[in-house]
Amino acid sequence: MSSSVTFSGVSFAWPDGTSLFAELSFSVGAGRTGLVAPNGAGKSTLLRLIAGDLRPTSGAVTVEGTVGYLSQTLPLLDDRSVAHLLGVAPTIEALDALAAGDSSEAVFTAIGEDWDIEERTHAQLDRLGLGAVSLDRSLRTLSGGEVVTLGVARELLRRPSVLLLDEPTNNLDKRARQRLYAALDDYAGCLFLVSHDRVLLDRMDRIAELHRGEIVLYGGDFTNYQAAVDEAAKHAQDSVRSAEQHLKREKAQRQTARERAARRSGTAKRNIKDAGLPKIVAGAMKRRAQESAGRADGVHARRLDEAKARLDDAEQALRDDRDLVLDLPDTSVPASRTVLQATGLRVTLAGRELFAGLDLVVRGPERIALTGANGAGKTTLLRVLLGETTPDEGSVQVADGRVAYLSQRLDLLDDDRTVADNLAMLAPSLSVTRRRHLLAQFLFRGDDVNRPVRMLSGGERLRATLACVLFAEPAPHLLLLDEPTNNLDLASVAQLESALAAYQGAFIVVSHDDSFLDAVGVERVLRLADRRLAEG
Repeated sequence: MSSSVTFSGVSFAWPDGTSLFAELSFSVGAGRTGLVAPNGAGKSTLLRLIAGDLRPTSGAVTVEGTVGYLSQTLPLLDDRSVAHLLGVAPTIEALDALAAGDSSEAVFTAIGEDWDIEERTHAQLDRLGLGAVSLDRSLRTLSGGEVVTLGVARELLRRPSVLLLDEPTNNLDKRARQRLYAALDDYAGCLFLVSHDRVLLDRMDRIAELHRGEIVLYGGDFTNYQAAVDEAAKHAQDSVRSAEQHLKREKAQRQTARERAARRSGTAKRNIKDAGLPKIVAGAMKRRAQESAGRADGVHARRLDEAKARLDDAEQALRDDRDLVLDLPDTSVPASRTVLQATGLRVTLAGRELFAGLDLVVRGPERIALTGANGAGKTTLLRVLLGETTPDEGSVQVADGRVAYLSQRLDLLDDDRTVADNLAMLAPSLSVTRRRHLLAQFLFRGDDVNRPVRMLSGGERLRATLACVLFAEPAPHLLLLDEPTNNLDLASVAQLESALAAYQGAFIVVSHDDSFLDAVGVERVLRLADRRLAEG
């Protein structure tokens, strides 16, 4: 099928005047394209422009073919049925009405060409590992990963020629990811997706990088793209060092020239005085010397300006992938200390027993990964350990010290308060100066600390949440993290890894990202399956 996406001089600004793109032009055709960029650069907005949810301020977005679009925001807590999310409920209801004897025009219109909709729906769900999920089941009873997978199934059922996916592997366990990879491998149209999943990005035909308002296309997968970016970054850093040295030399040469001119001027004054020349002749000689010195200084000034401009240009080529450098001694936990002990936990959700007889002990600064299939109850278990959910049976005992929770939604902070105000609310004994210093460690500097949380990008929200979690009073000795890398760009994932590397307490993290788990030094893996918690 013929399919393509073309941007022609597209500019986009939000109603408050904030510009995101200016004269953006690019085109992609059939095949798999992975879109990468820092959080806040406009990846999701770009997909929404292609989908038609947003209109450009100027320019044109041209799409050849029908569009399917999966956004990040899916109804995780909703009473609607699976059939409604899949968009097949009206057709199935019309088929049922026809079977009951209703042969009205409205029924046939609702069915259209989709006489096999139930068979296709079940086949698609089977392929994505959701064959056991009934179409009348409420979304509220499903896990986040199951809902995301249903969203993918909905778009594939529509058979679009242009498929837009925004972070499609969020919350998916390993098996669900593998099934998604296989389904996308078979897709024959123009696939354009946003993801931080390095495995998925390595299955792409090309990578489109949105950088400083422009799209640059790299042929090949993410590994090839990363190699090209790393090489460019090395050249950029070399250029900055060269420009810095050049600027230093120009400054030294200008200073040397000024000192030499000053010495010559002093010598000339003494010589003129000793020679007893008339004032008019002496004045003319003095003016010529000053003019000559001024011309020389002007030449050095121009060279200095050129050196500064060269340094500015070199620094512009650098990428702003800054690491977090933290020191968190207050989070330290002795190796012999029992941080948490859960005994005989049983939880039933919507009539289904998630787990029973579950025991867990966390000692010292353990780094634990909690794994398991979507719907196994991982998020529910974290909420029980936190005390937000009461188990049907069993108990949880937590040692002195705070337990902190980083949810999938990063919803700890007050959206209407500034970053600084949120930290002040959670750490009231810290002085204003100390709070600003701590926030600077999380890359919030100057007026950045006074920005409302609702104005932050995903990566900025993560950093603000981490700052408030790690420096809240008292310091947390146990962190519970639920899919913390969801919706983060790769630079933000690296910053999260830096923060967890500095953290000296215990943590339990739910994640399906093996690269992330390796980077944060996970030393113990617990798998929740068949209503039990087992090592490994």
